Amino acid sequence: MTNLDTQSDRMNPKVSVVIPAKNESKTIAHVIKQVKNVHSNLEIIVVVNGSTDRTAEIAEQMGAIVIHYPIALGHGVGRSIGAKEAKGDIILFIDGDIVISSELLMPFVKAVENGADIALNTYQGPENTKNVSSIALSKWVLNSLLFSTGLGSSSMTTIPHAISRNALEVIGYDNLAVPPKAQAIAISSGLHVTQACFVDIRKINRKRRESPNPVIPLIVGDHLEAIHWMLSRSDPRVNRTDLGRQRERVRD
Repeated sequence: MTNLDTQSDRMNPKVSVVIPAKNESKTIAHVIKQVKNVHSNLEIIVVVNGSTDRTAEIAEQMGAIVIHYPIALGHGVGRSIGAKEAKGDIILFIDGDIVISSELLMPFVKAVENGADIALNTYQGPENTKNVSSIALSKWVLNSLLFSTGLGSSSMTTIPHAISRNALEVIGYDNLAVPPKAQAIAISSGLHVTQACFVDIRKINRKRRESPNPVIPLIVGDHLEAIHWMLSRSDPRVNRTDLGRQRERVRD
């Protein structure tokens, strides 16, 4: 490959990998190392926000494009910012604190290459539990309202997932800050949303969680926002049939 070819690849990457990160100096190098094997022509965008450690420095040393914010951006916003800067035809989203092998990341890129607009993780939430989690339930309810029960609880809230350039244009990079809303827009717009691969992020992510987990009400709230968005654009029954019910008879 000539230097001109190399420069062209950097200007026109096939895949953009967006990685939000906050104080992930222990994992970011390992995350980027795996990402580099996902595709021969990619750019890596690390959105470092609210970090007080060497995350940004390490990411730059690993060859990533670093977008640095001194304050924490909150969940999902880093994805939006990274997607806005992405140049690739395919955008793959992961997190800076979870090291996922390139073998598990490749199917998401491949699914979009093969025609999908959005490729989701088939992970459905914790198994072998007596009660369904509120997060898994909210994901399932949203997909059900979207006539996409085949997706189960698969969601753009969960990484990894990948989207096409077309999906980004339809959804709008700003709406990626609320992943369930982005998913609702995508499916309502007729985009091809599929499941690509199973990645057990609960098992891979060994970071100790707070109890109770403050992320739970945030994610459930995001799904309520997505449902509200749907309701504001449909009839009171969310486009479901009323069958033979004659409501007007009650008022006669």
